[in-house]
Amino acid sequence: MKLIGLTGGAGSGKSTVAEMFRELGAAVVDADEATHAVYAPGTPGFEAVVREFGEEFVRNGEIDRKKLGEVVFNDPAERRRLNAIVHPLVRQWMAERTAEAVEGGAEVVVQDVPLLFENSLQGLFSGTVLVYARPAIQVRRLIEERGLSAARADAVLAAQMPIDEKRPLADFVIDNNGSLDETRRQVEEVWATVRPR
Repeated sequence: MKLIGLTGGAGSGKSTVAEMFRELGAAVVDADEATHAVYAPGTPGFEAVVREFGEEFVRNGEIDRKKLGEVVFNDPAERRRLNAIVHPLVRQWMAERTAEAVEGGAEVVVQDVPLLFENSLQGLFSGTVLVYARPAIQVRRLIEERGLSAARADAVLAAQMPIDEKRPLADFVIDNNGSLDETRRQVEEVWATVRPR
C-alpha cells in the first residue's frame, strides 16, 4: 500500500484534485471531512472546543466554525489553542479511515492534508503532491467559491506557509492555474508513477 500526502493552500483546488485521484482508483481520506467529524455535537472535540472557547461559539447546537475562524485566523495564539485540540483528533480520525481503506483492499491511499508541510508531516508519506495555484488565483477562488471577503481571504492565506515555499518540498507539483483538462492530465501522470505496478 502506498500512502500519498496531498496538500496545497486554501483555494488551490486540492479538493478537485483529490476527486480526480478518487476517480482513478485511490482511496481518499479528507482532512476537511475529519474536521467536520471531530467538531460534531456530542464528540470529545465538540466538548473540548466549547470548554476552551465558550458557549458563544455554539449556534443551533453546532460549533459556529465561521465565528471561530474569524477569531483564530486573526490571532496566532488562539489558532495554536484550537489546533492543540483539533489536530490530534483529526490525525486519529484520518488514521482510522486509512486503516479501514487498507483493510478494504486499497492499494493507494491519498490523505488530503492542508497543513502537511507546515506541520512537517512529509516523513509519514511515500510521496507528497502539492496542488499549486498562484496566490492571486487562490484569493479569487476563496472570494468567488467560498464567499469570503477579500480581507478574510488574505488572512486565510497569511495564516498558511506561502505556496511558493511549499513547491520545493513536494515530490510532485500539480499546476492548477489552467483548465480542468490540464489539471487532470497532470493528475494522471502522477497516478501512473505512484500506483502499484
